[in-house]
Amino acid sequence: MPGYYKSEIYKLLTEKGIAFERMEHEAVYTMEQMNDLKISERGNVCKNLFLRDAKGRQHFLVTAPEERRIDLKRLAGQIGSTKLSFASAERLEKYLKVQQGCVSPFGILNDDSKSVIFVADKALEKAPAVGVHPNDNTATIWLPLDAIKELISEHGNETMLIDFD
Repeated sequence: MPGYYKSEIYKLLTEKGIAFERMEHEAVYTMEQMNDLKISERGNVCKNLFLRDAKGRQHFLVTAPEERRIDLKRLAGQIGSTKLSFASAERLEKYLKVQQGCVSPFGILNDDSKSVIFVADKALEKAPAVGVHPNDNTATIWLPLDAIKELISEHGNETMLIDFD
């Protein structure tokens, strides 16, 4: 499936001169598995949620610190959306071209429609780097949130910073 995956993301970051640190590891599907492998000890690892509005017309990729509890009802109000729910595996494949367990802000680079909105927790701005998958759950990379937002904006997708507190 054409798109941005681990090696293409590494190449893109290198070509753009974006400093990043990477850690290869066995496939992980949950934050608990990441903690078991001590991936979280290397830095701020993020959880990523792929959400849709009530009618399935608008999609959001939400990135927040792993320990952050996200109130979907409150978030919907903050981003001006109708009721939010988790998008299906089919929608994940259609828009981000990734499978469950591989959700990442980098998936937005595979969004041909340029319609998925990236929503990040404002608290992540304070971190020197955030950890996300490179569209592959066998690696985690750390880089500044600003670099991720810039790549997504350059791709043509909207980005939002929200105070989840």
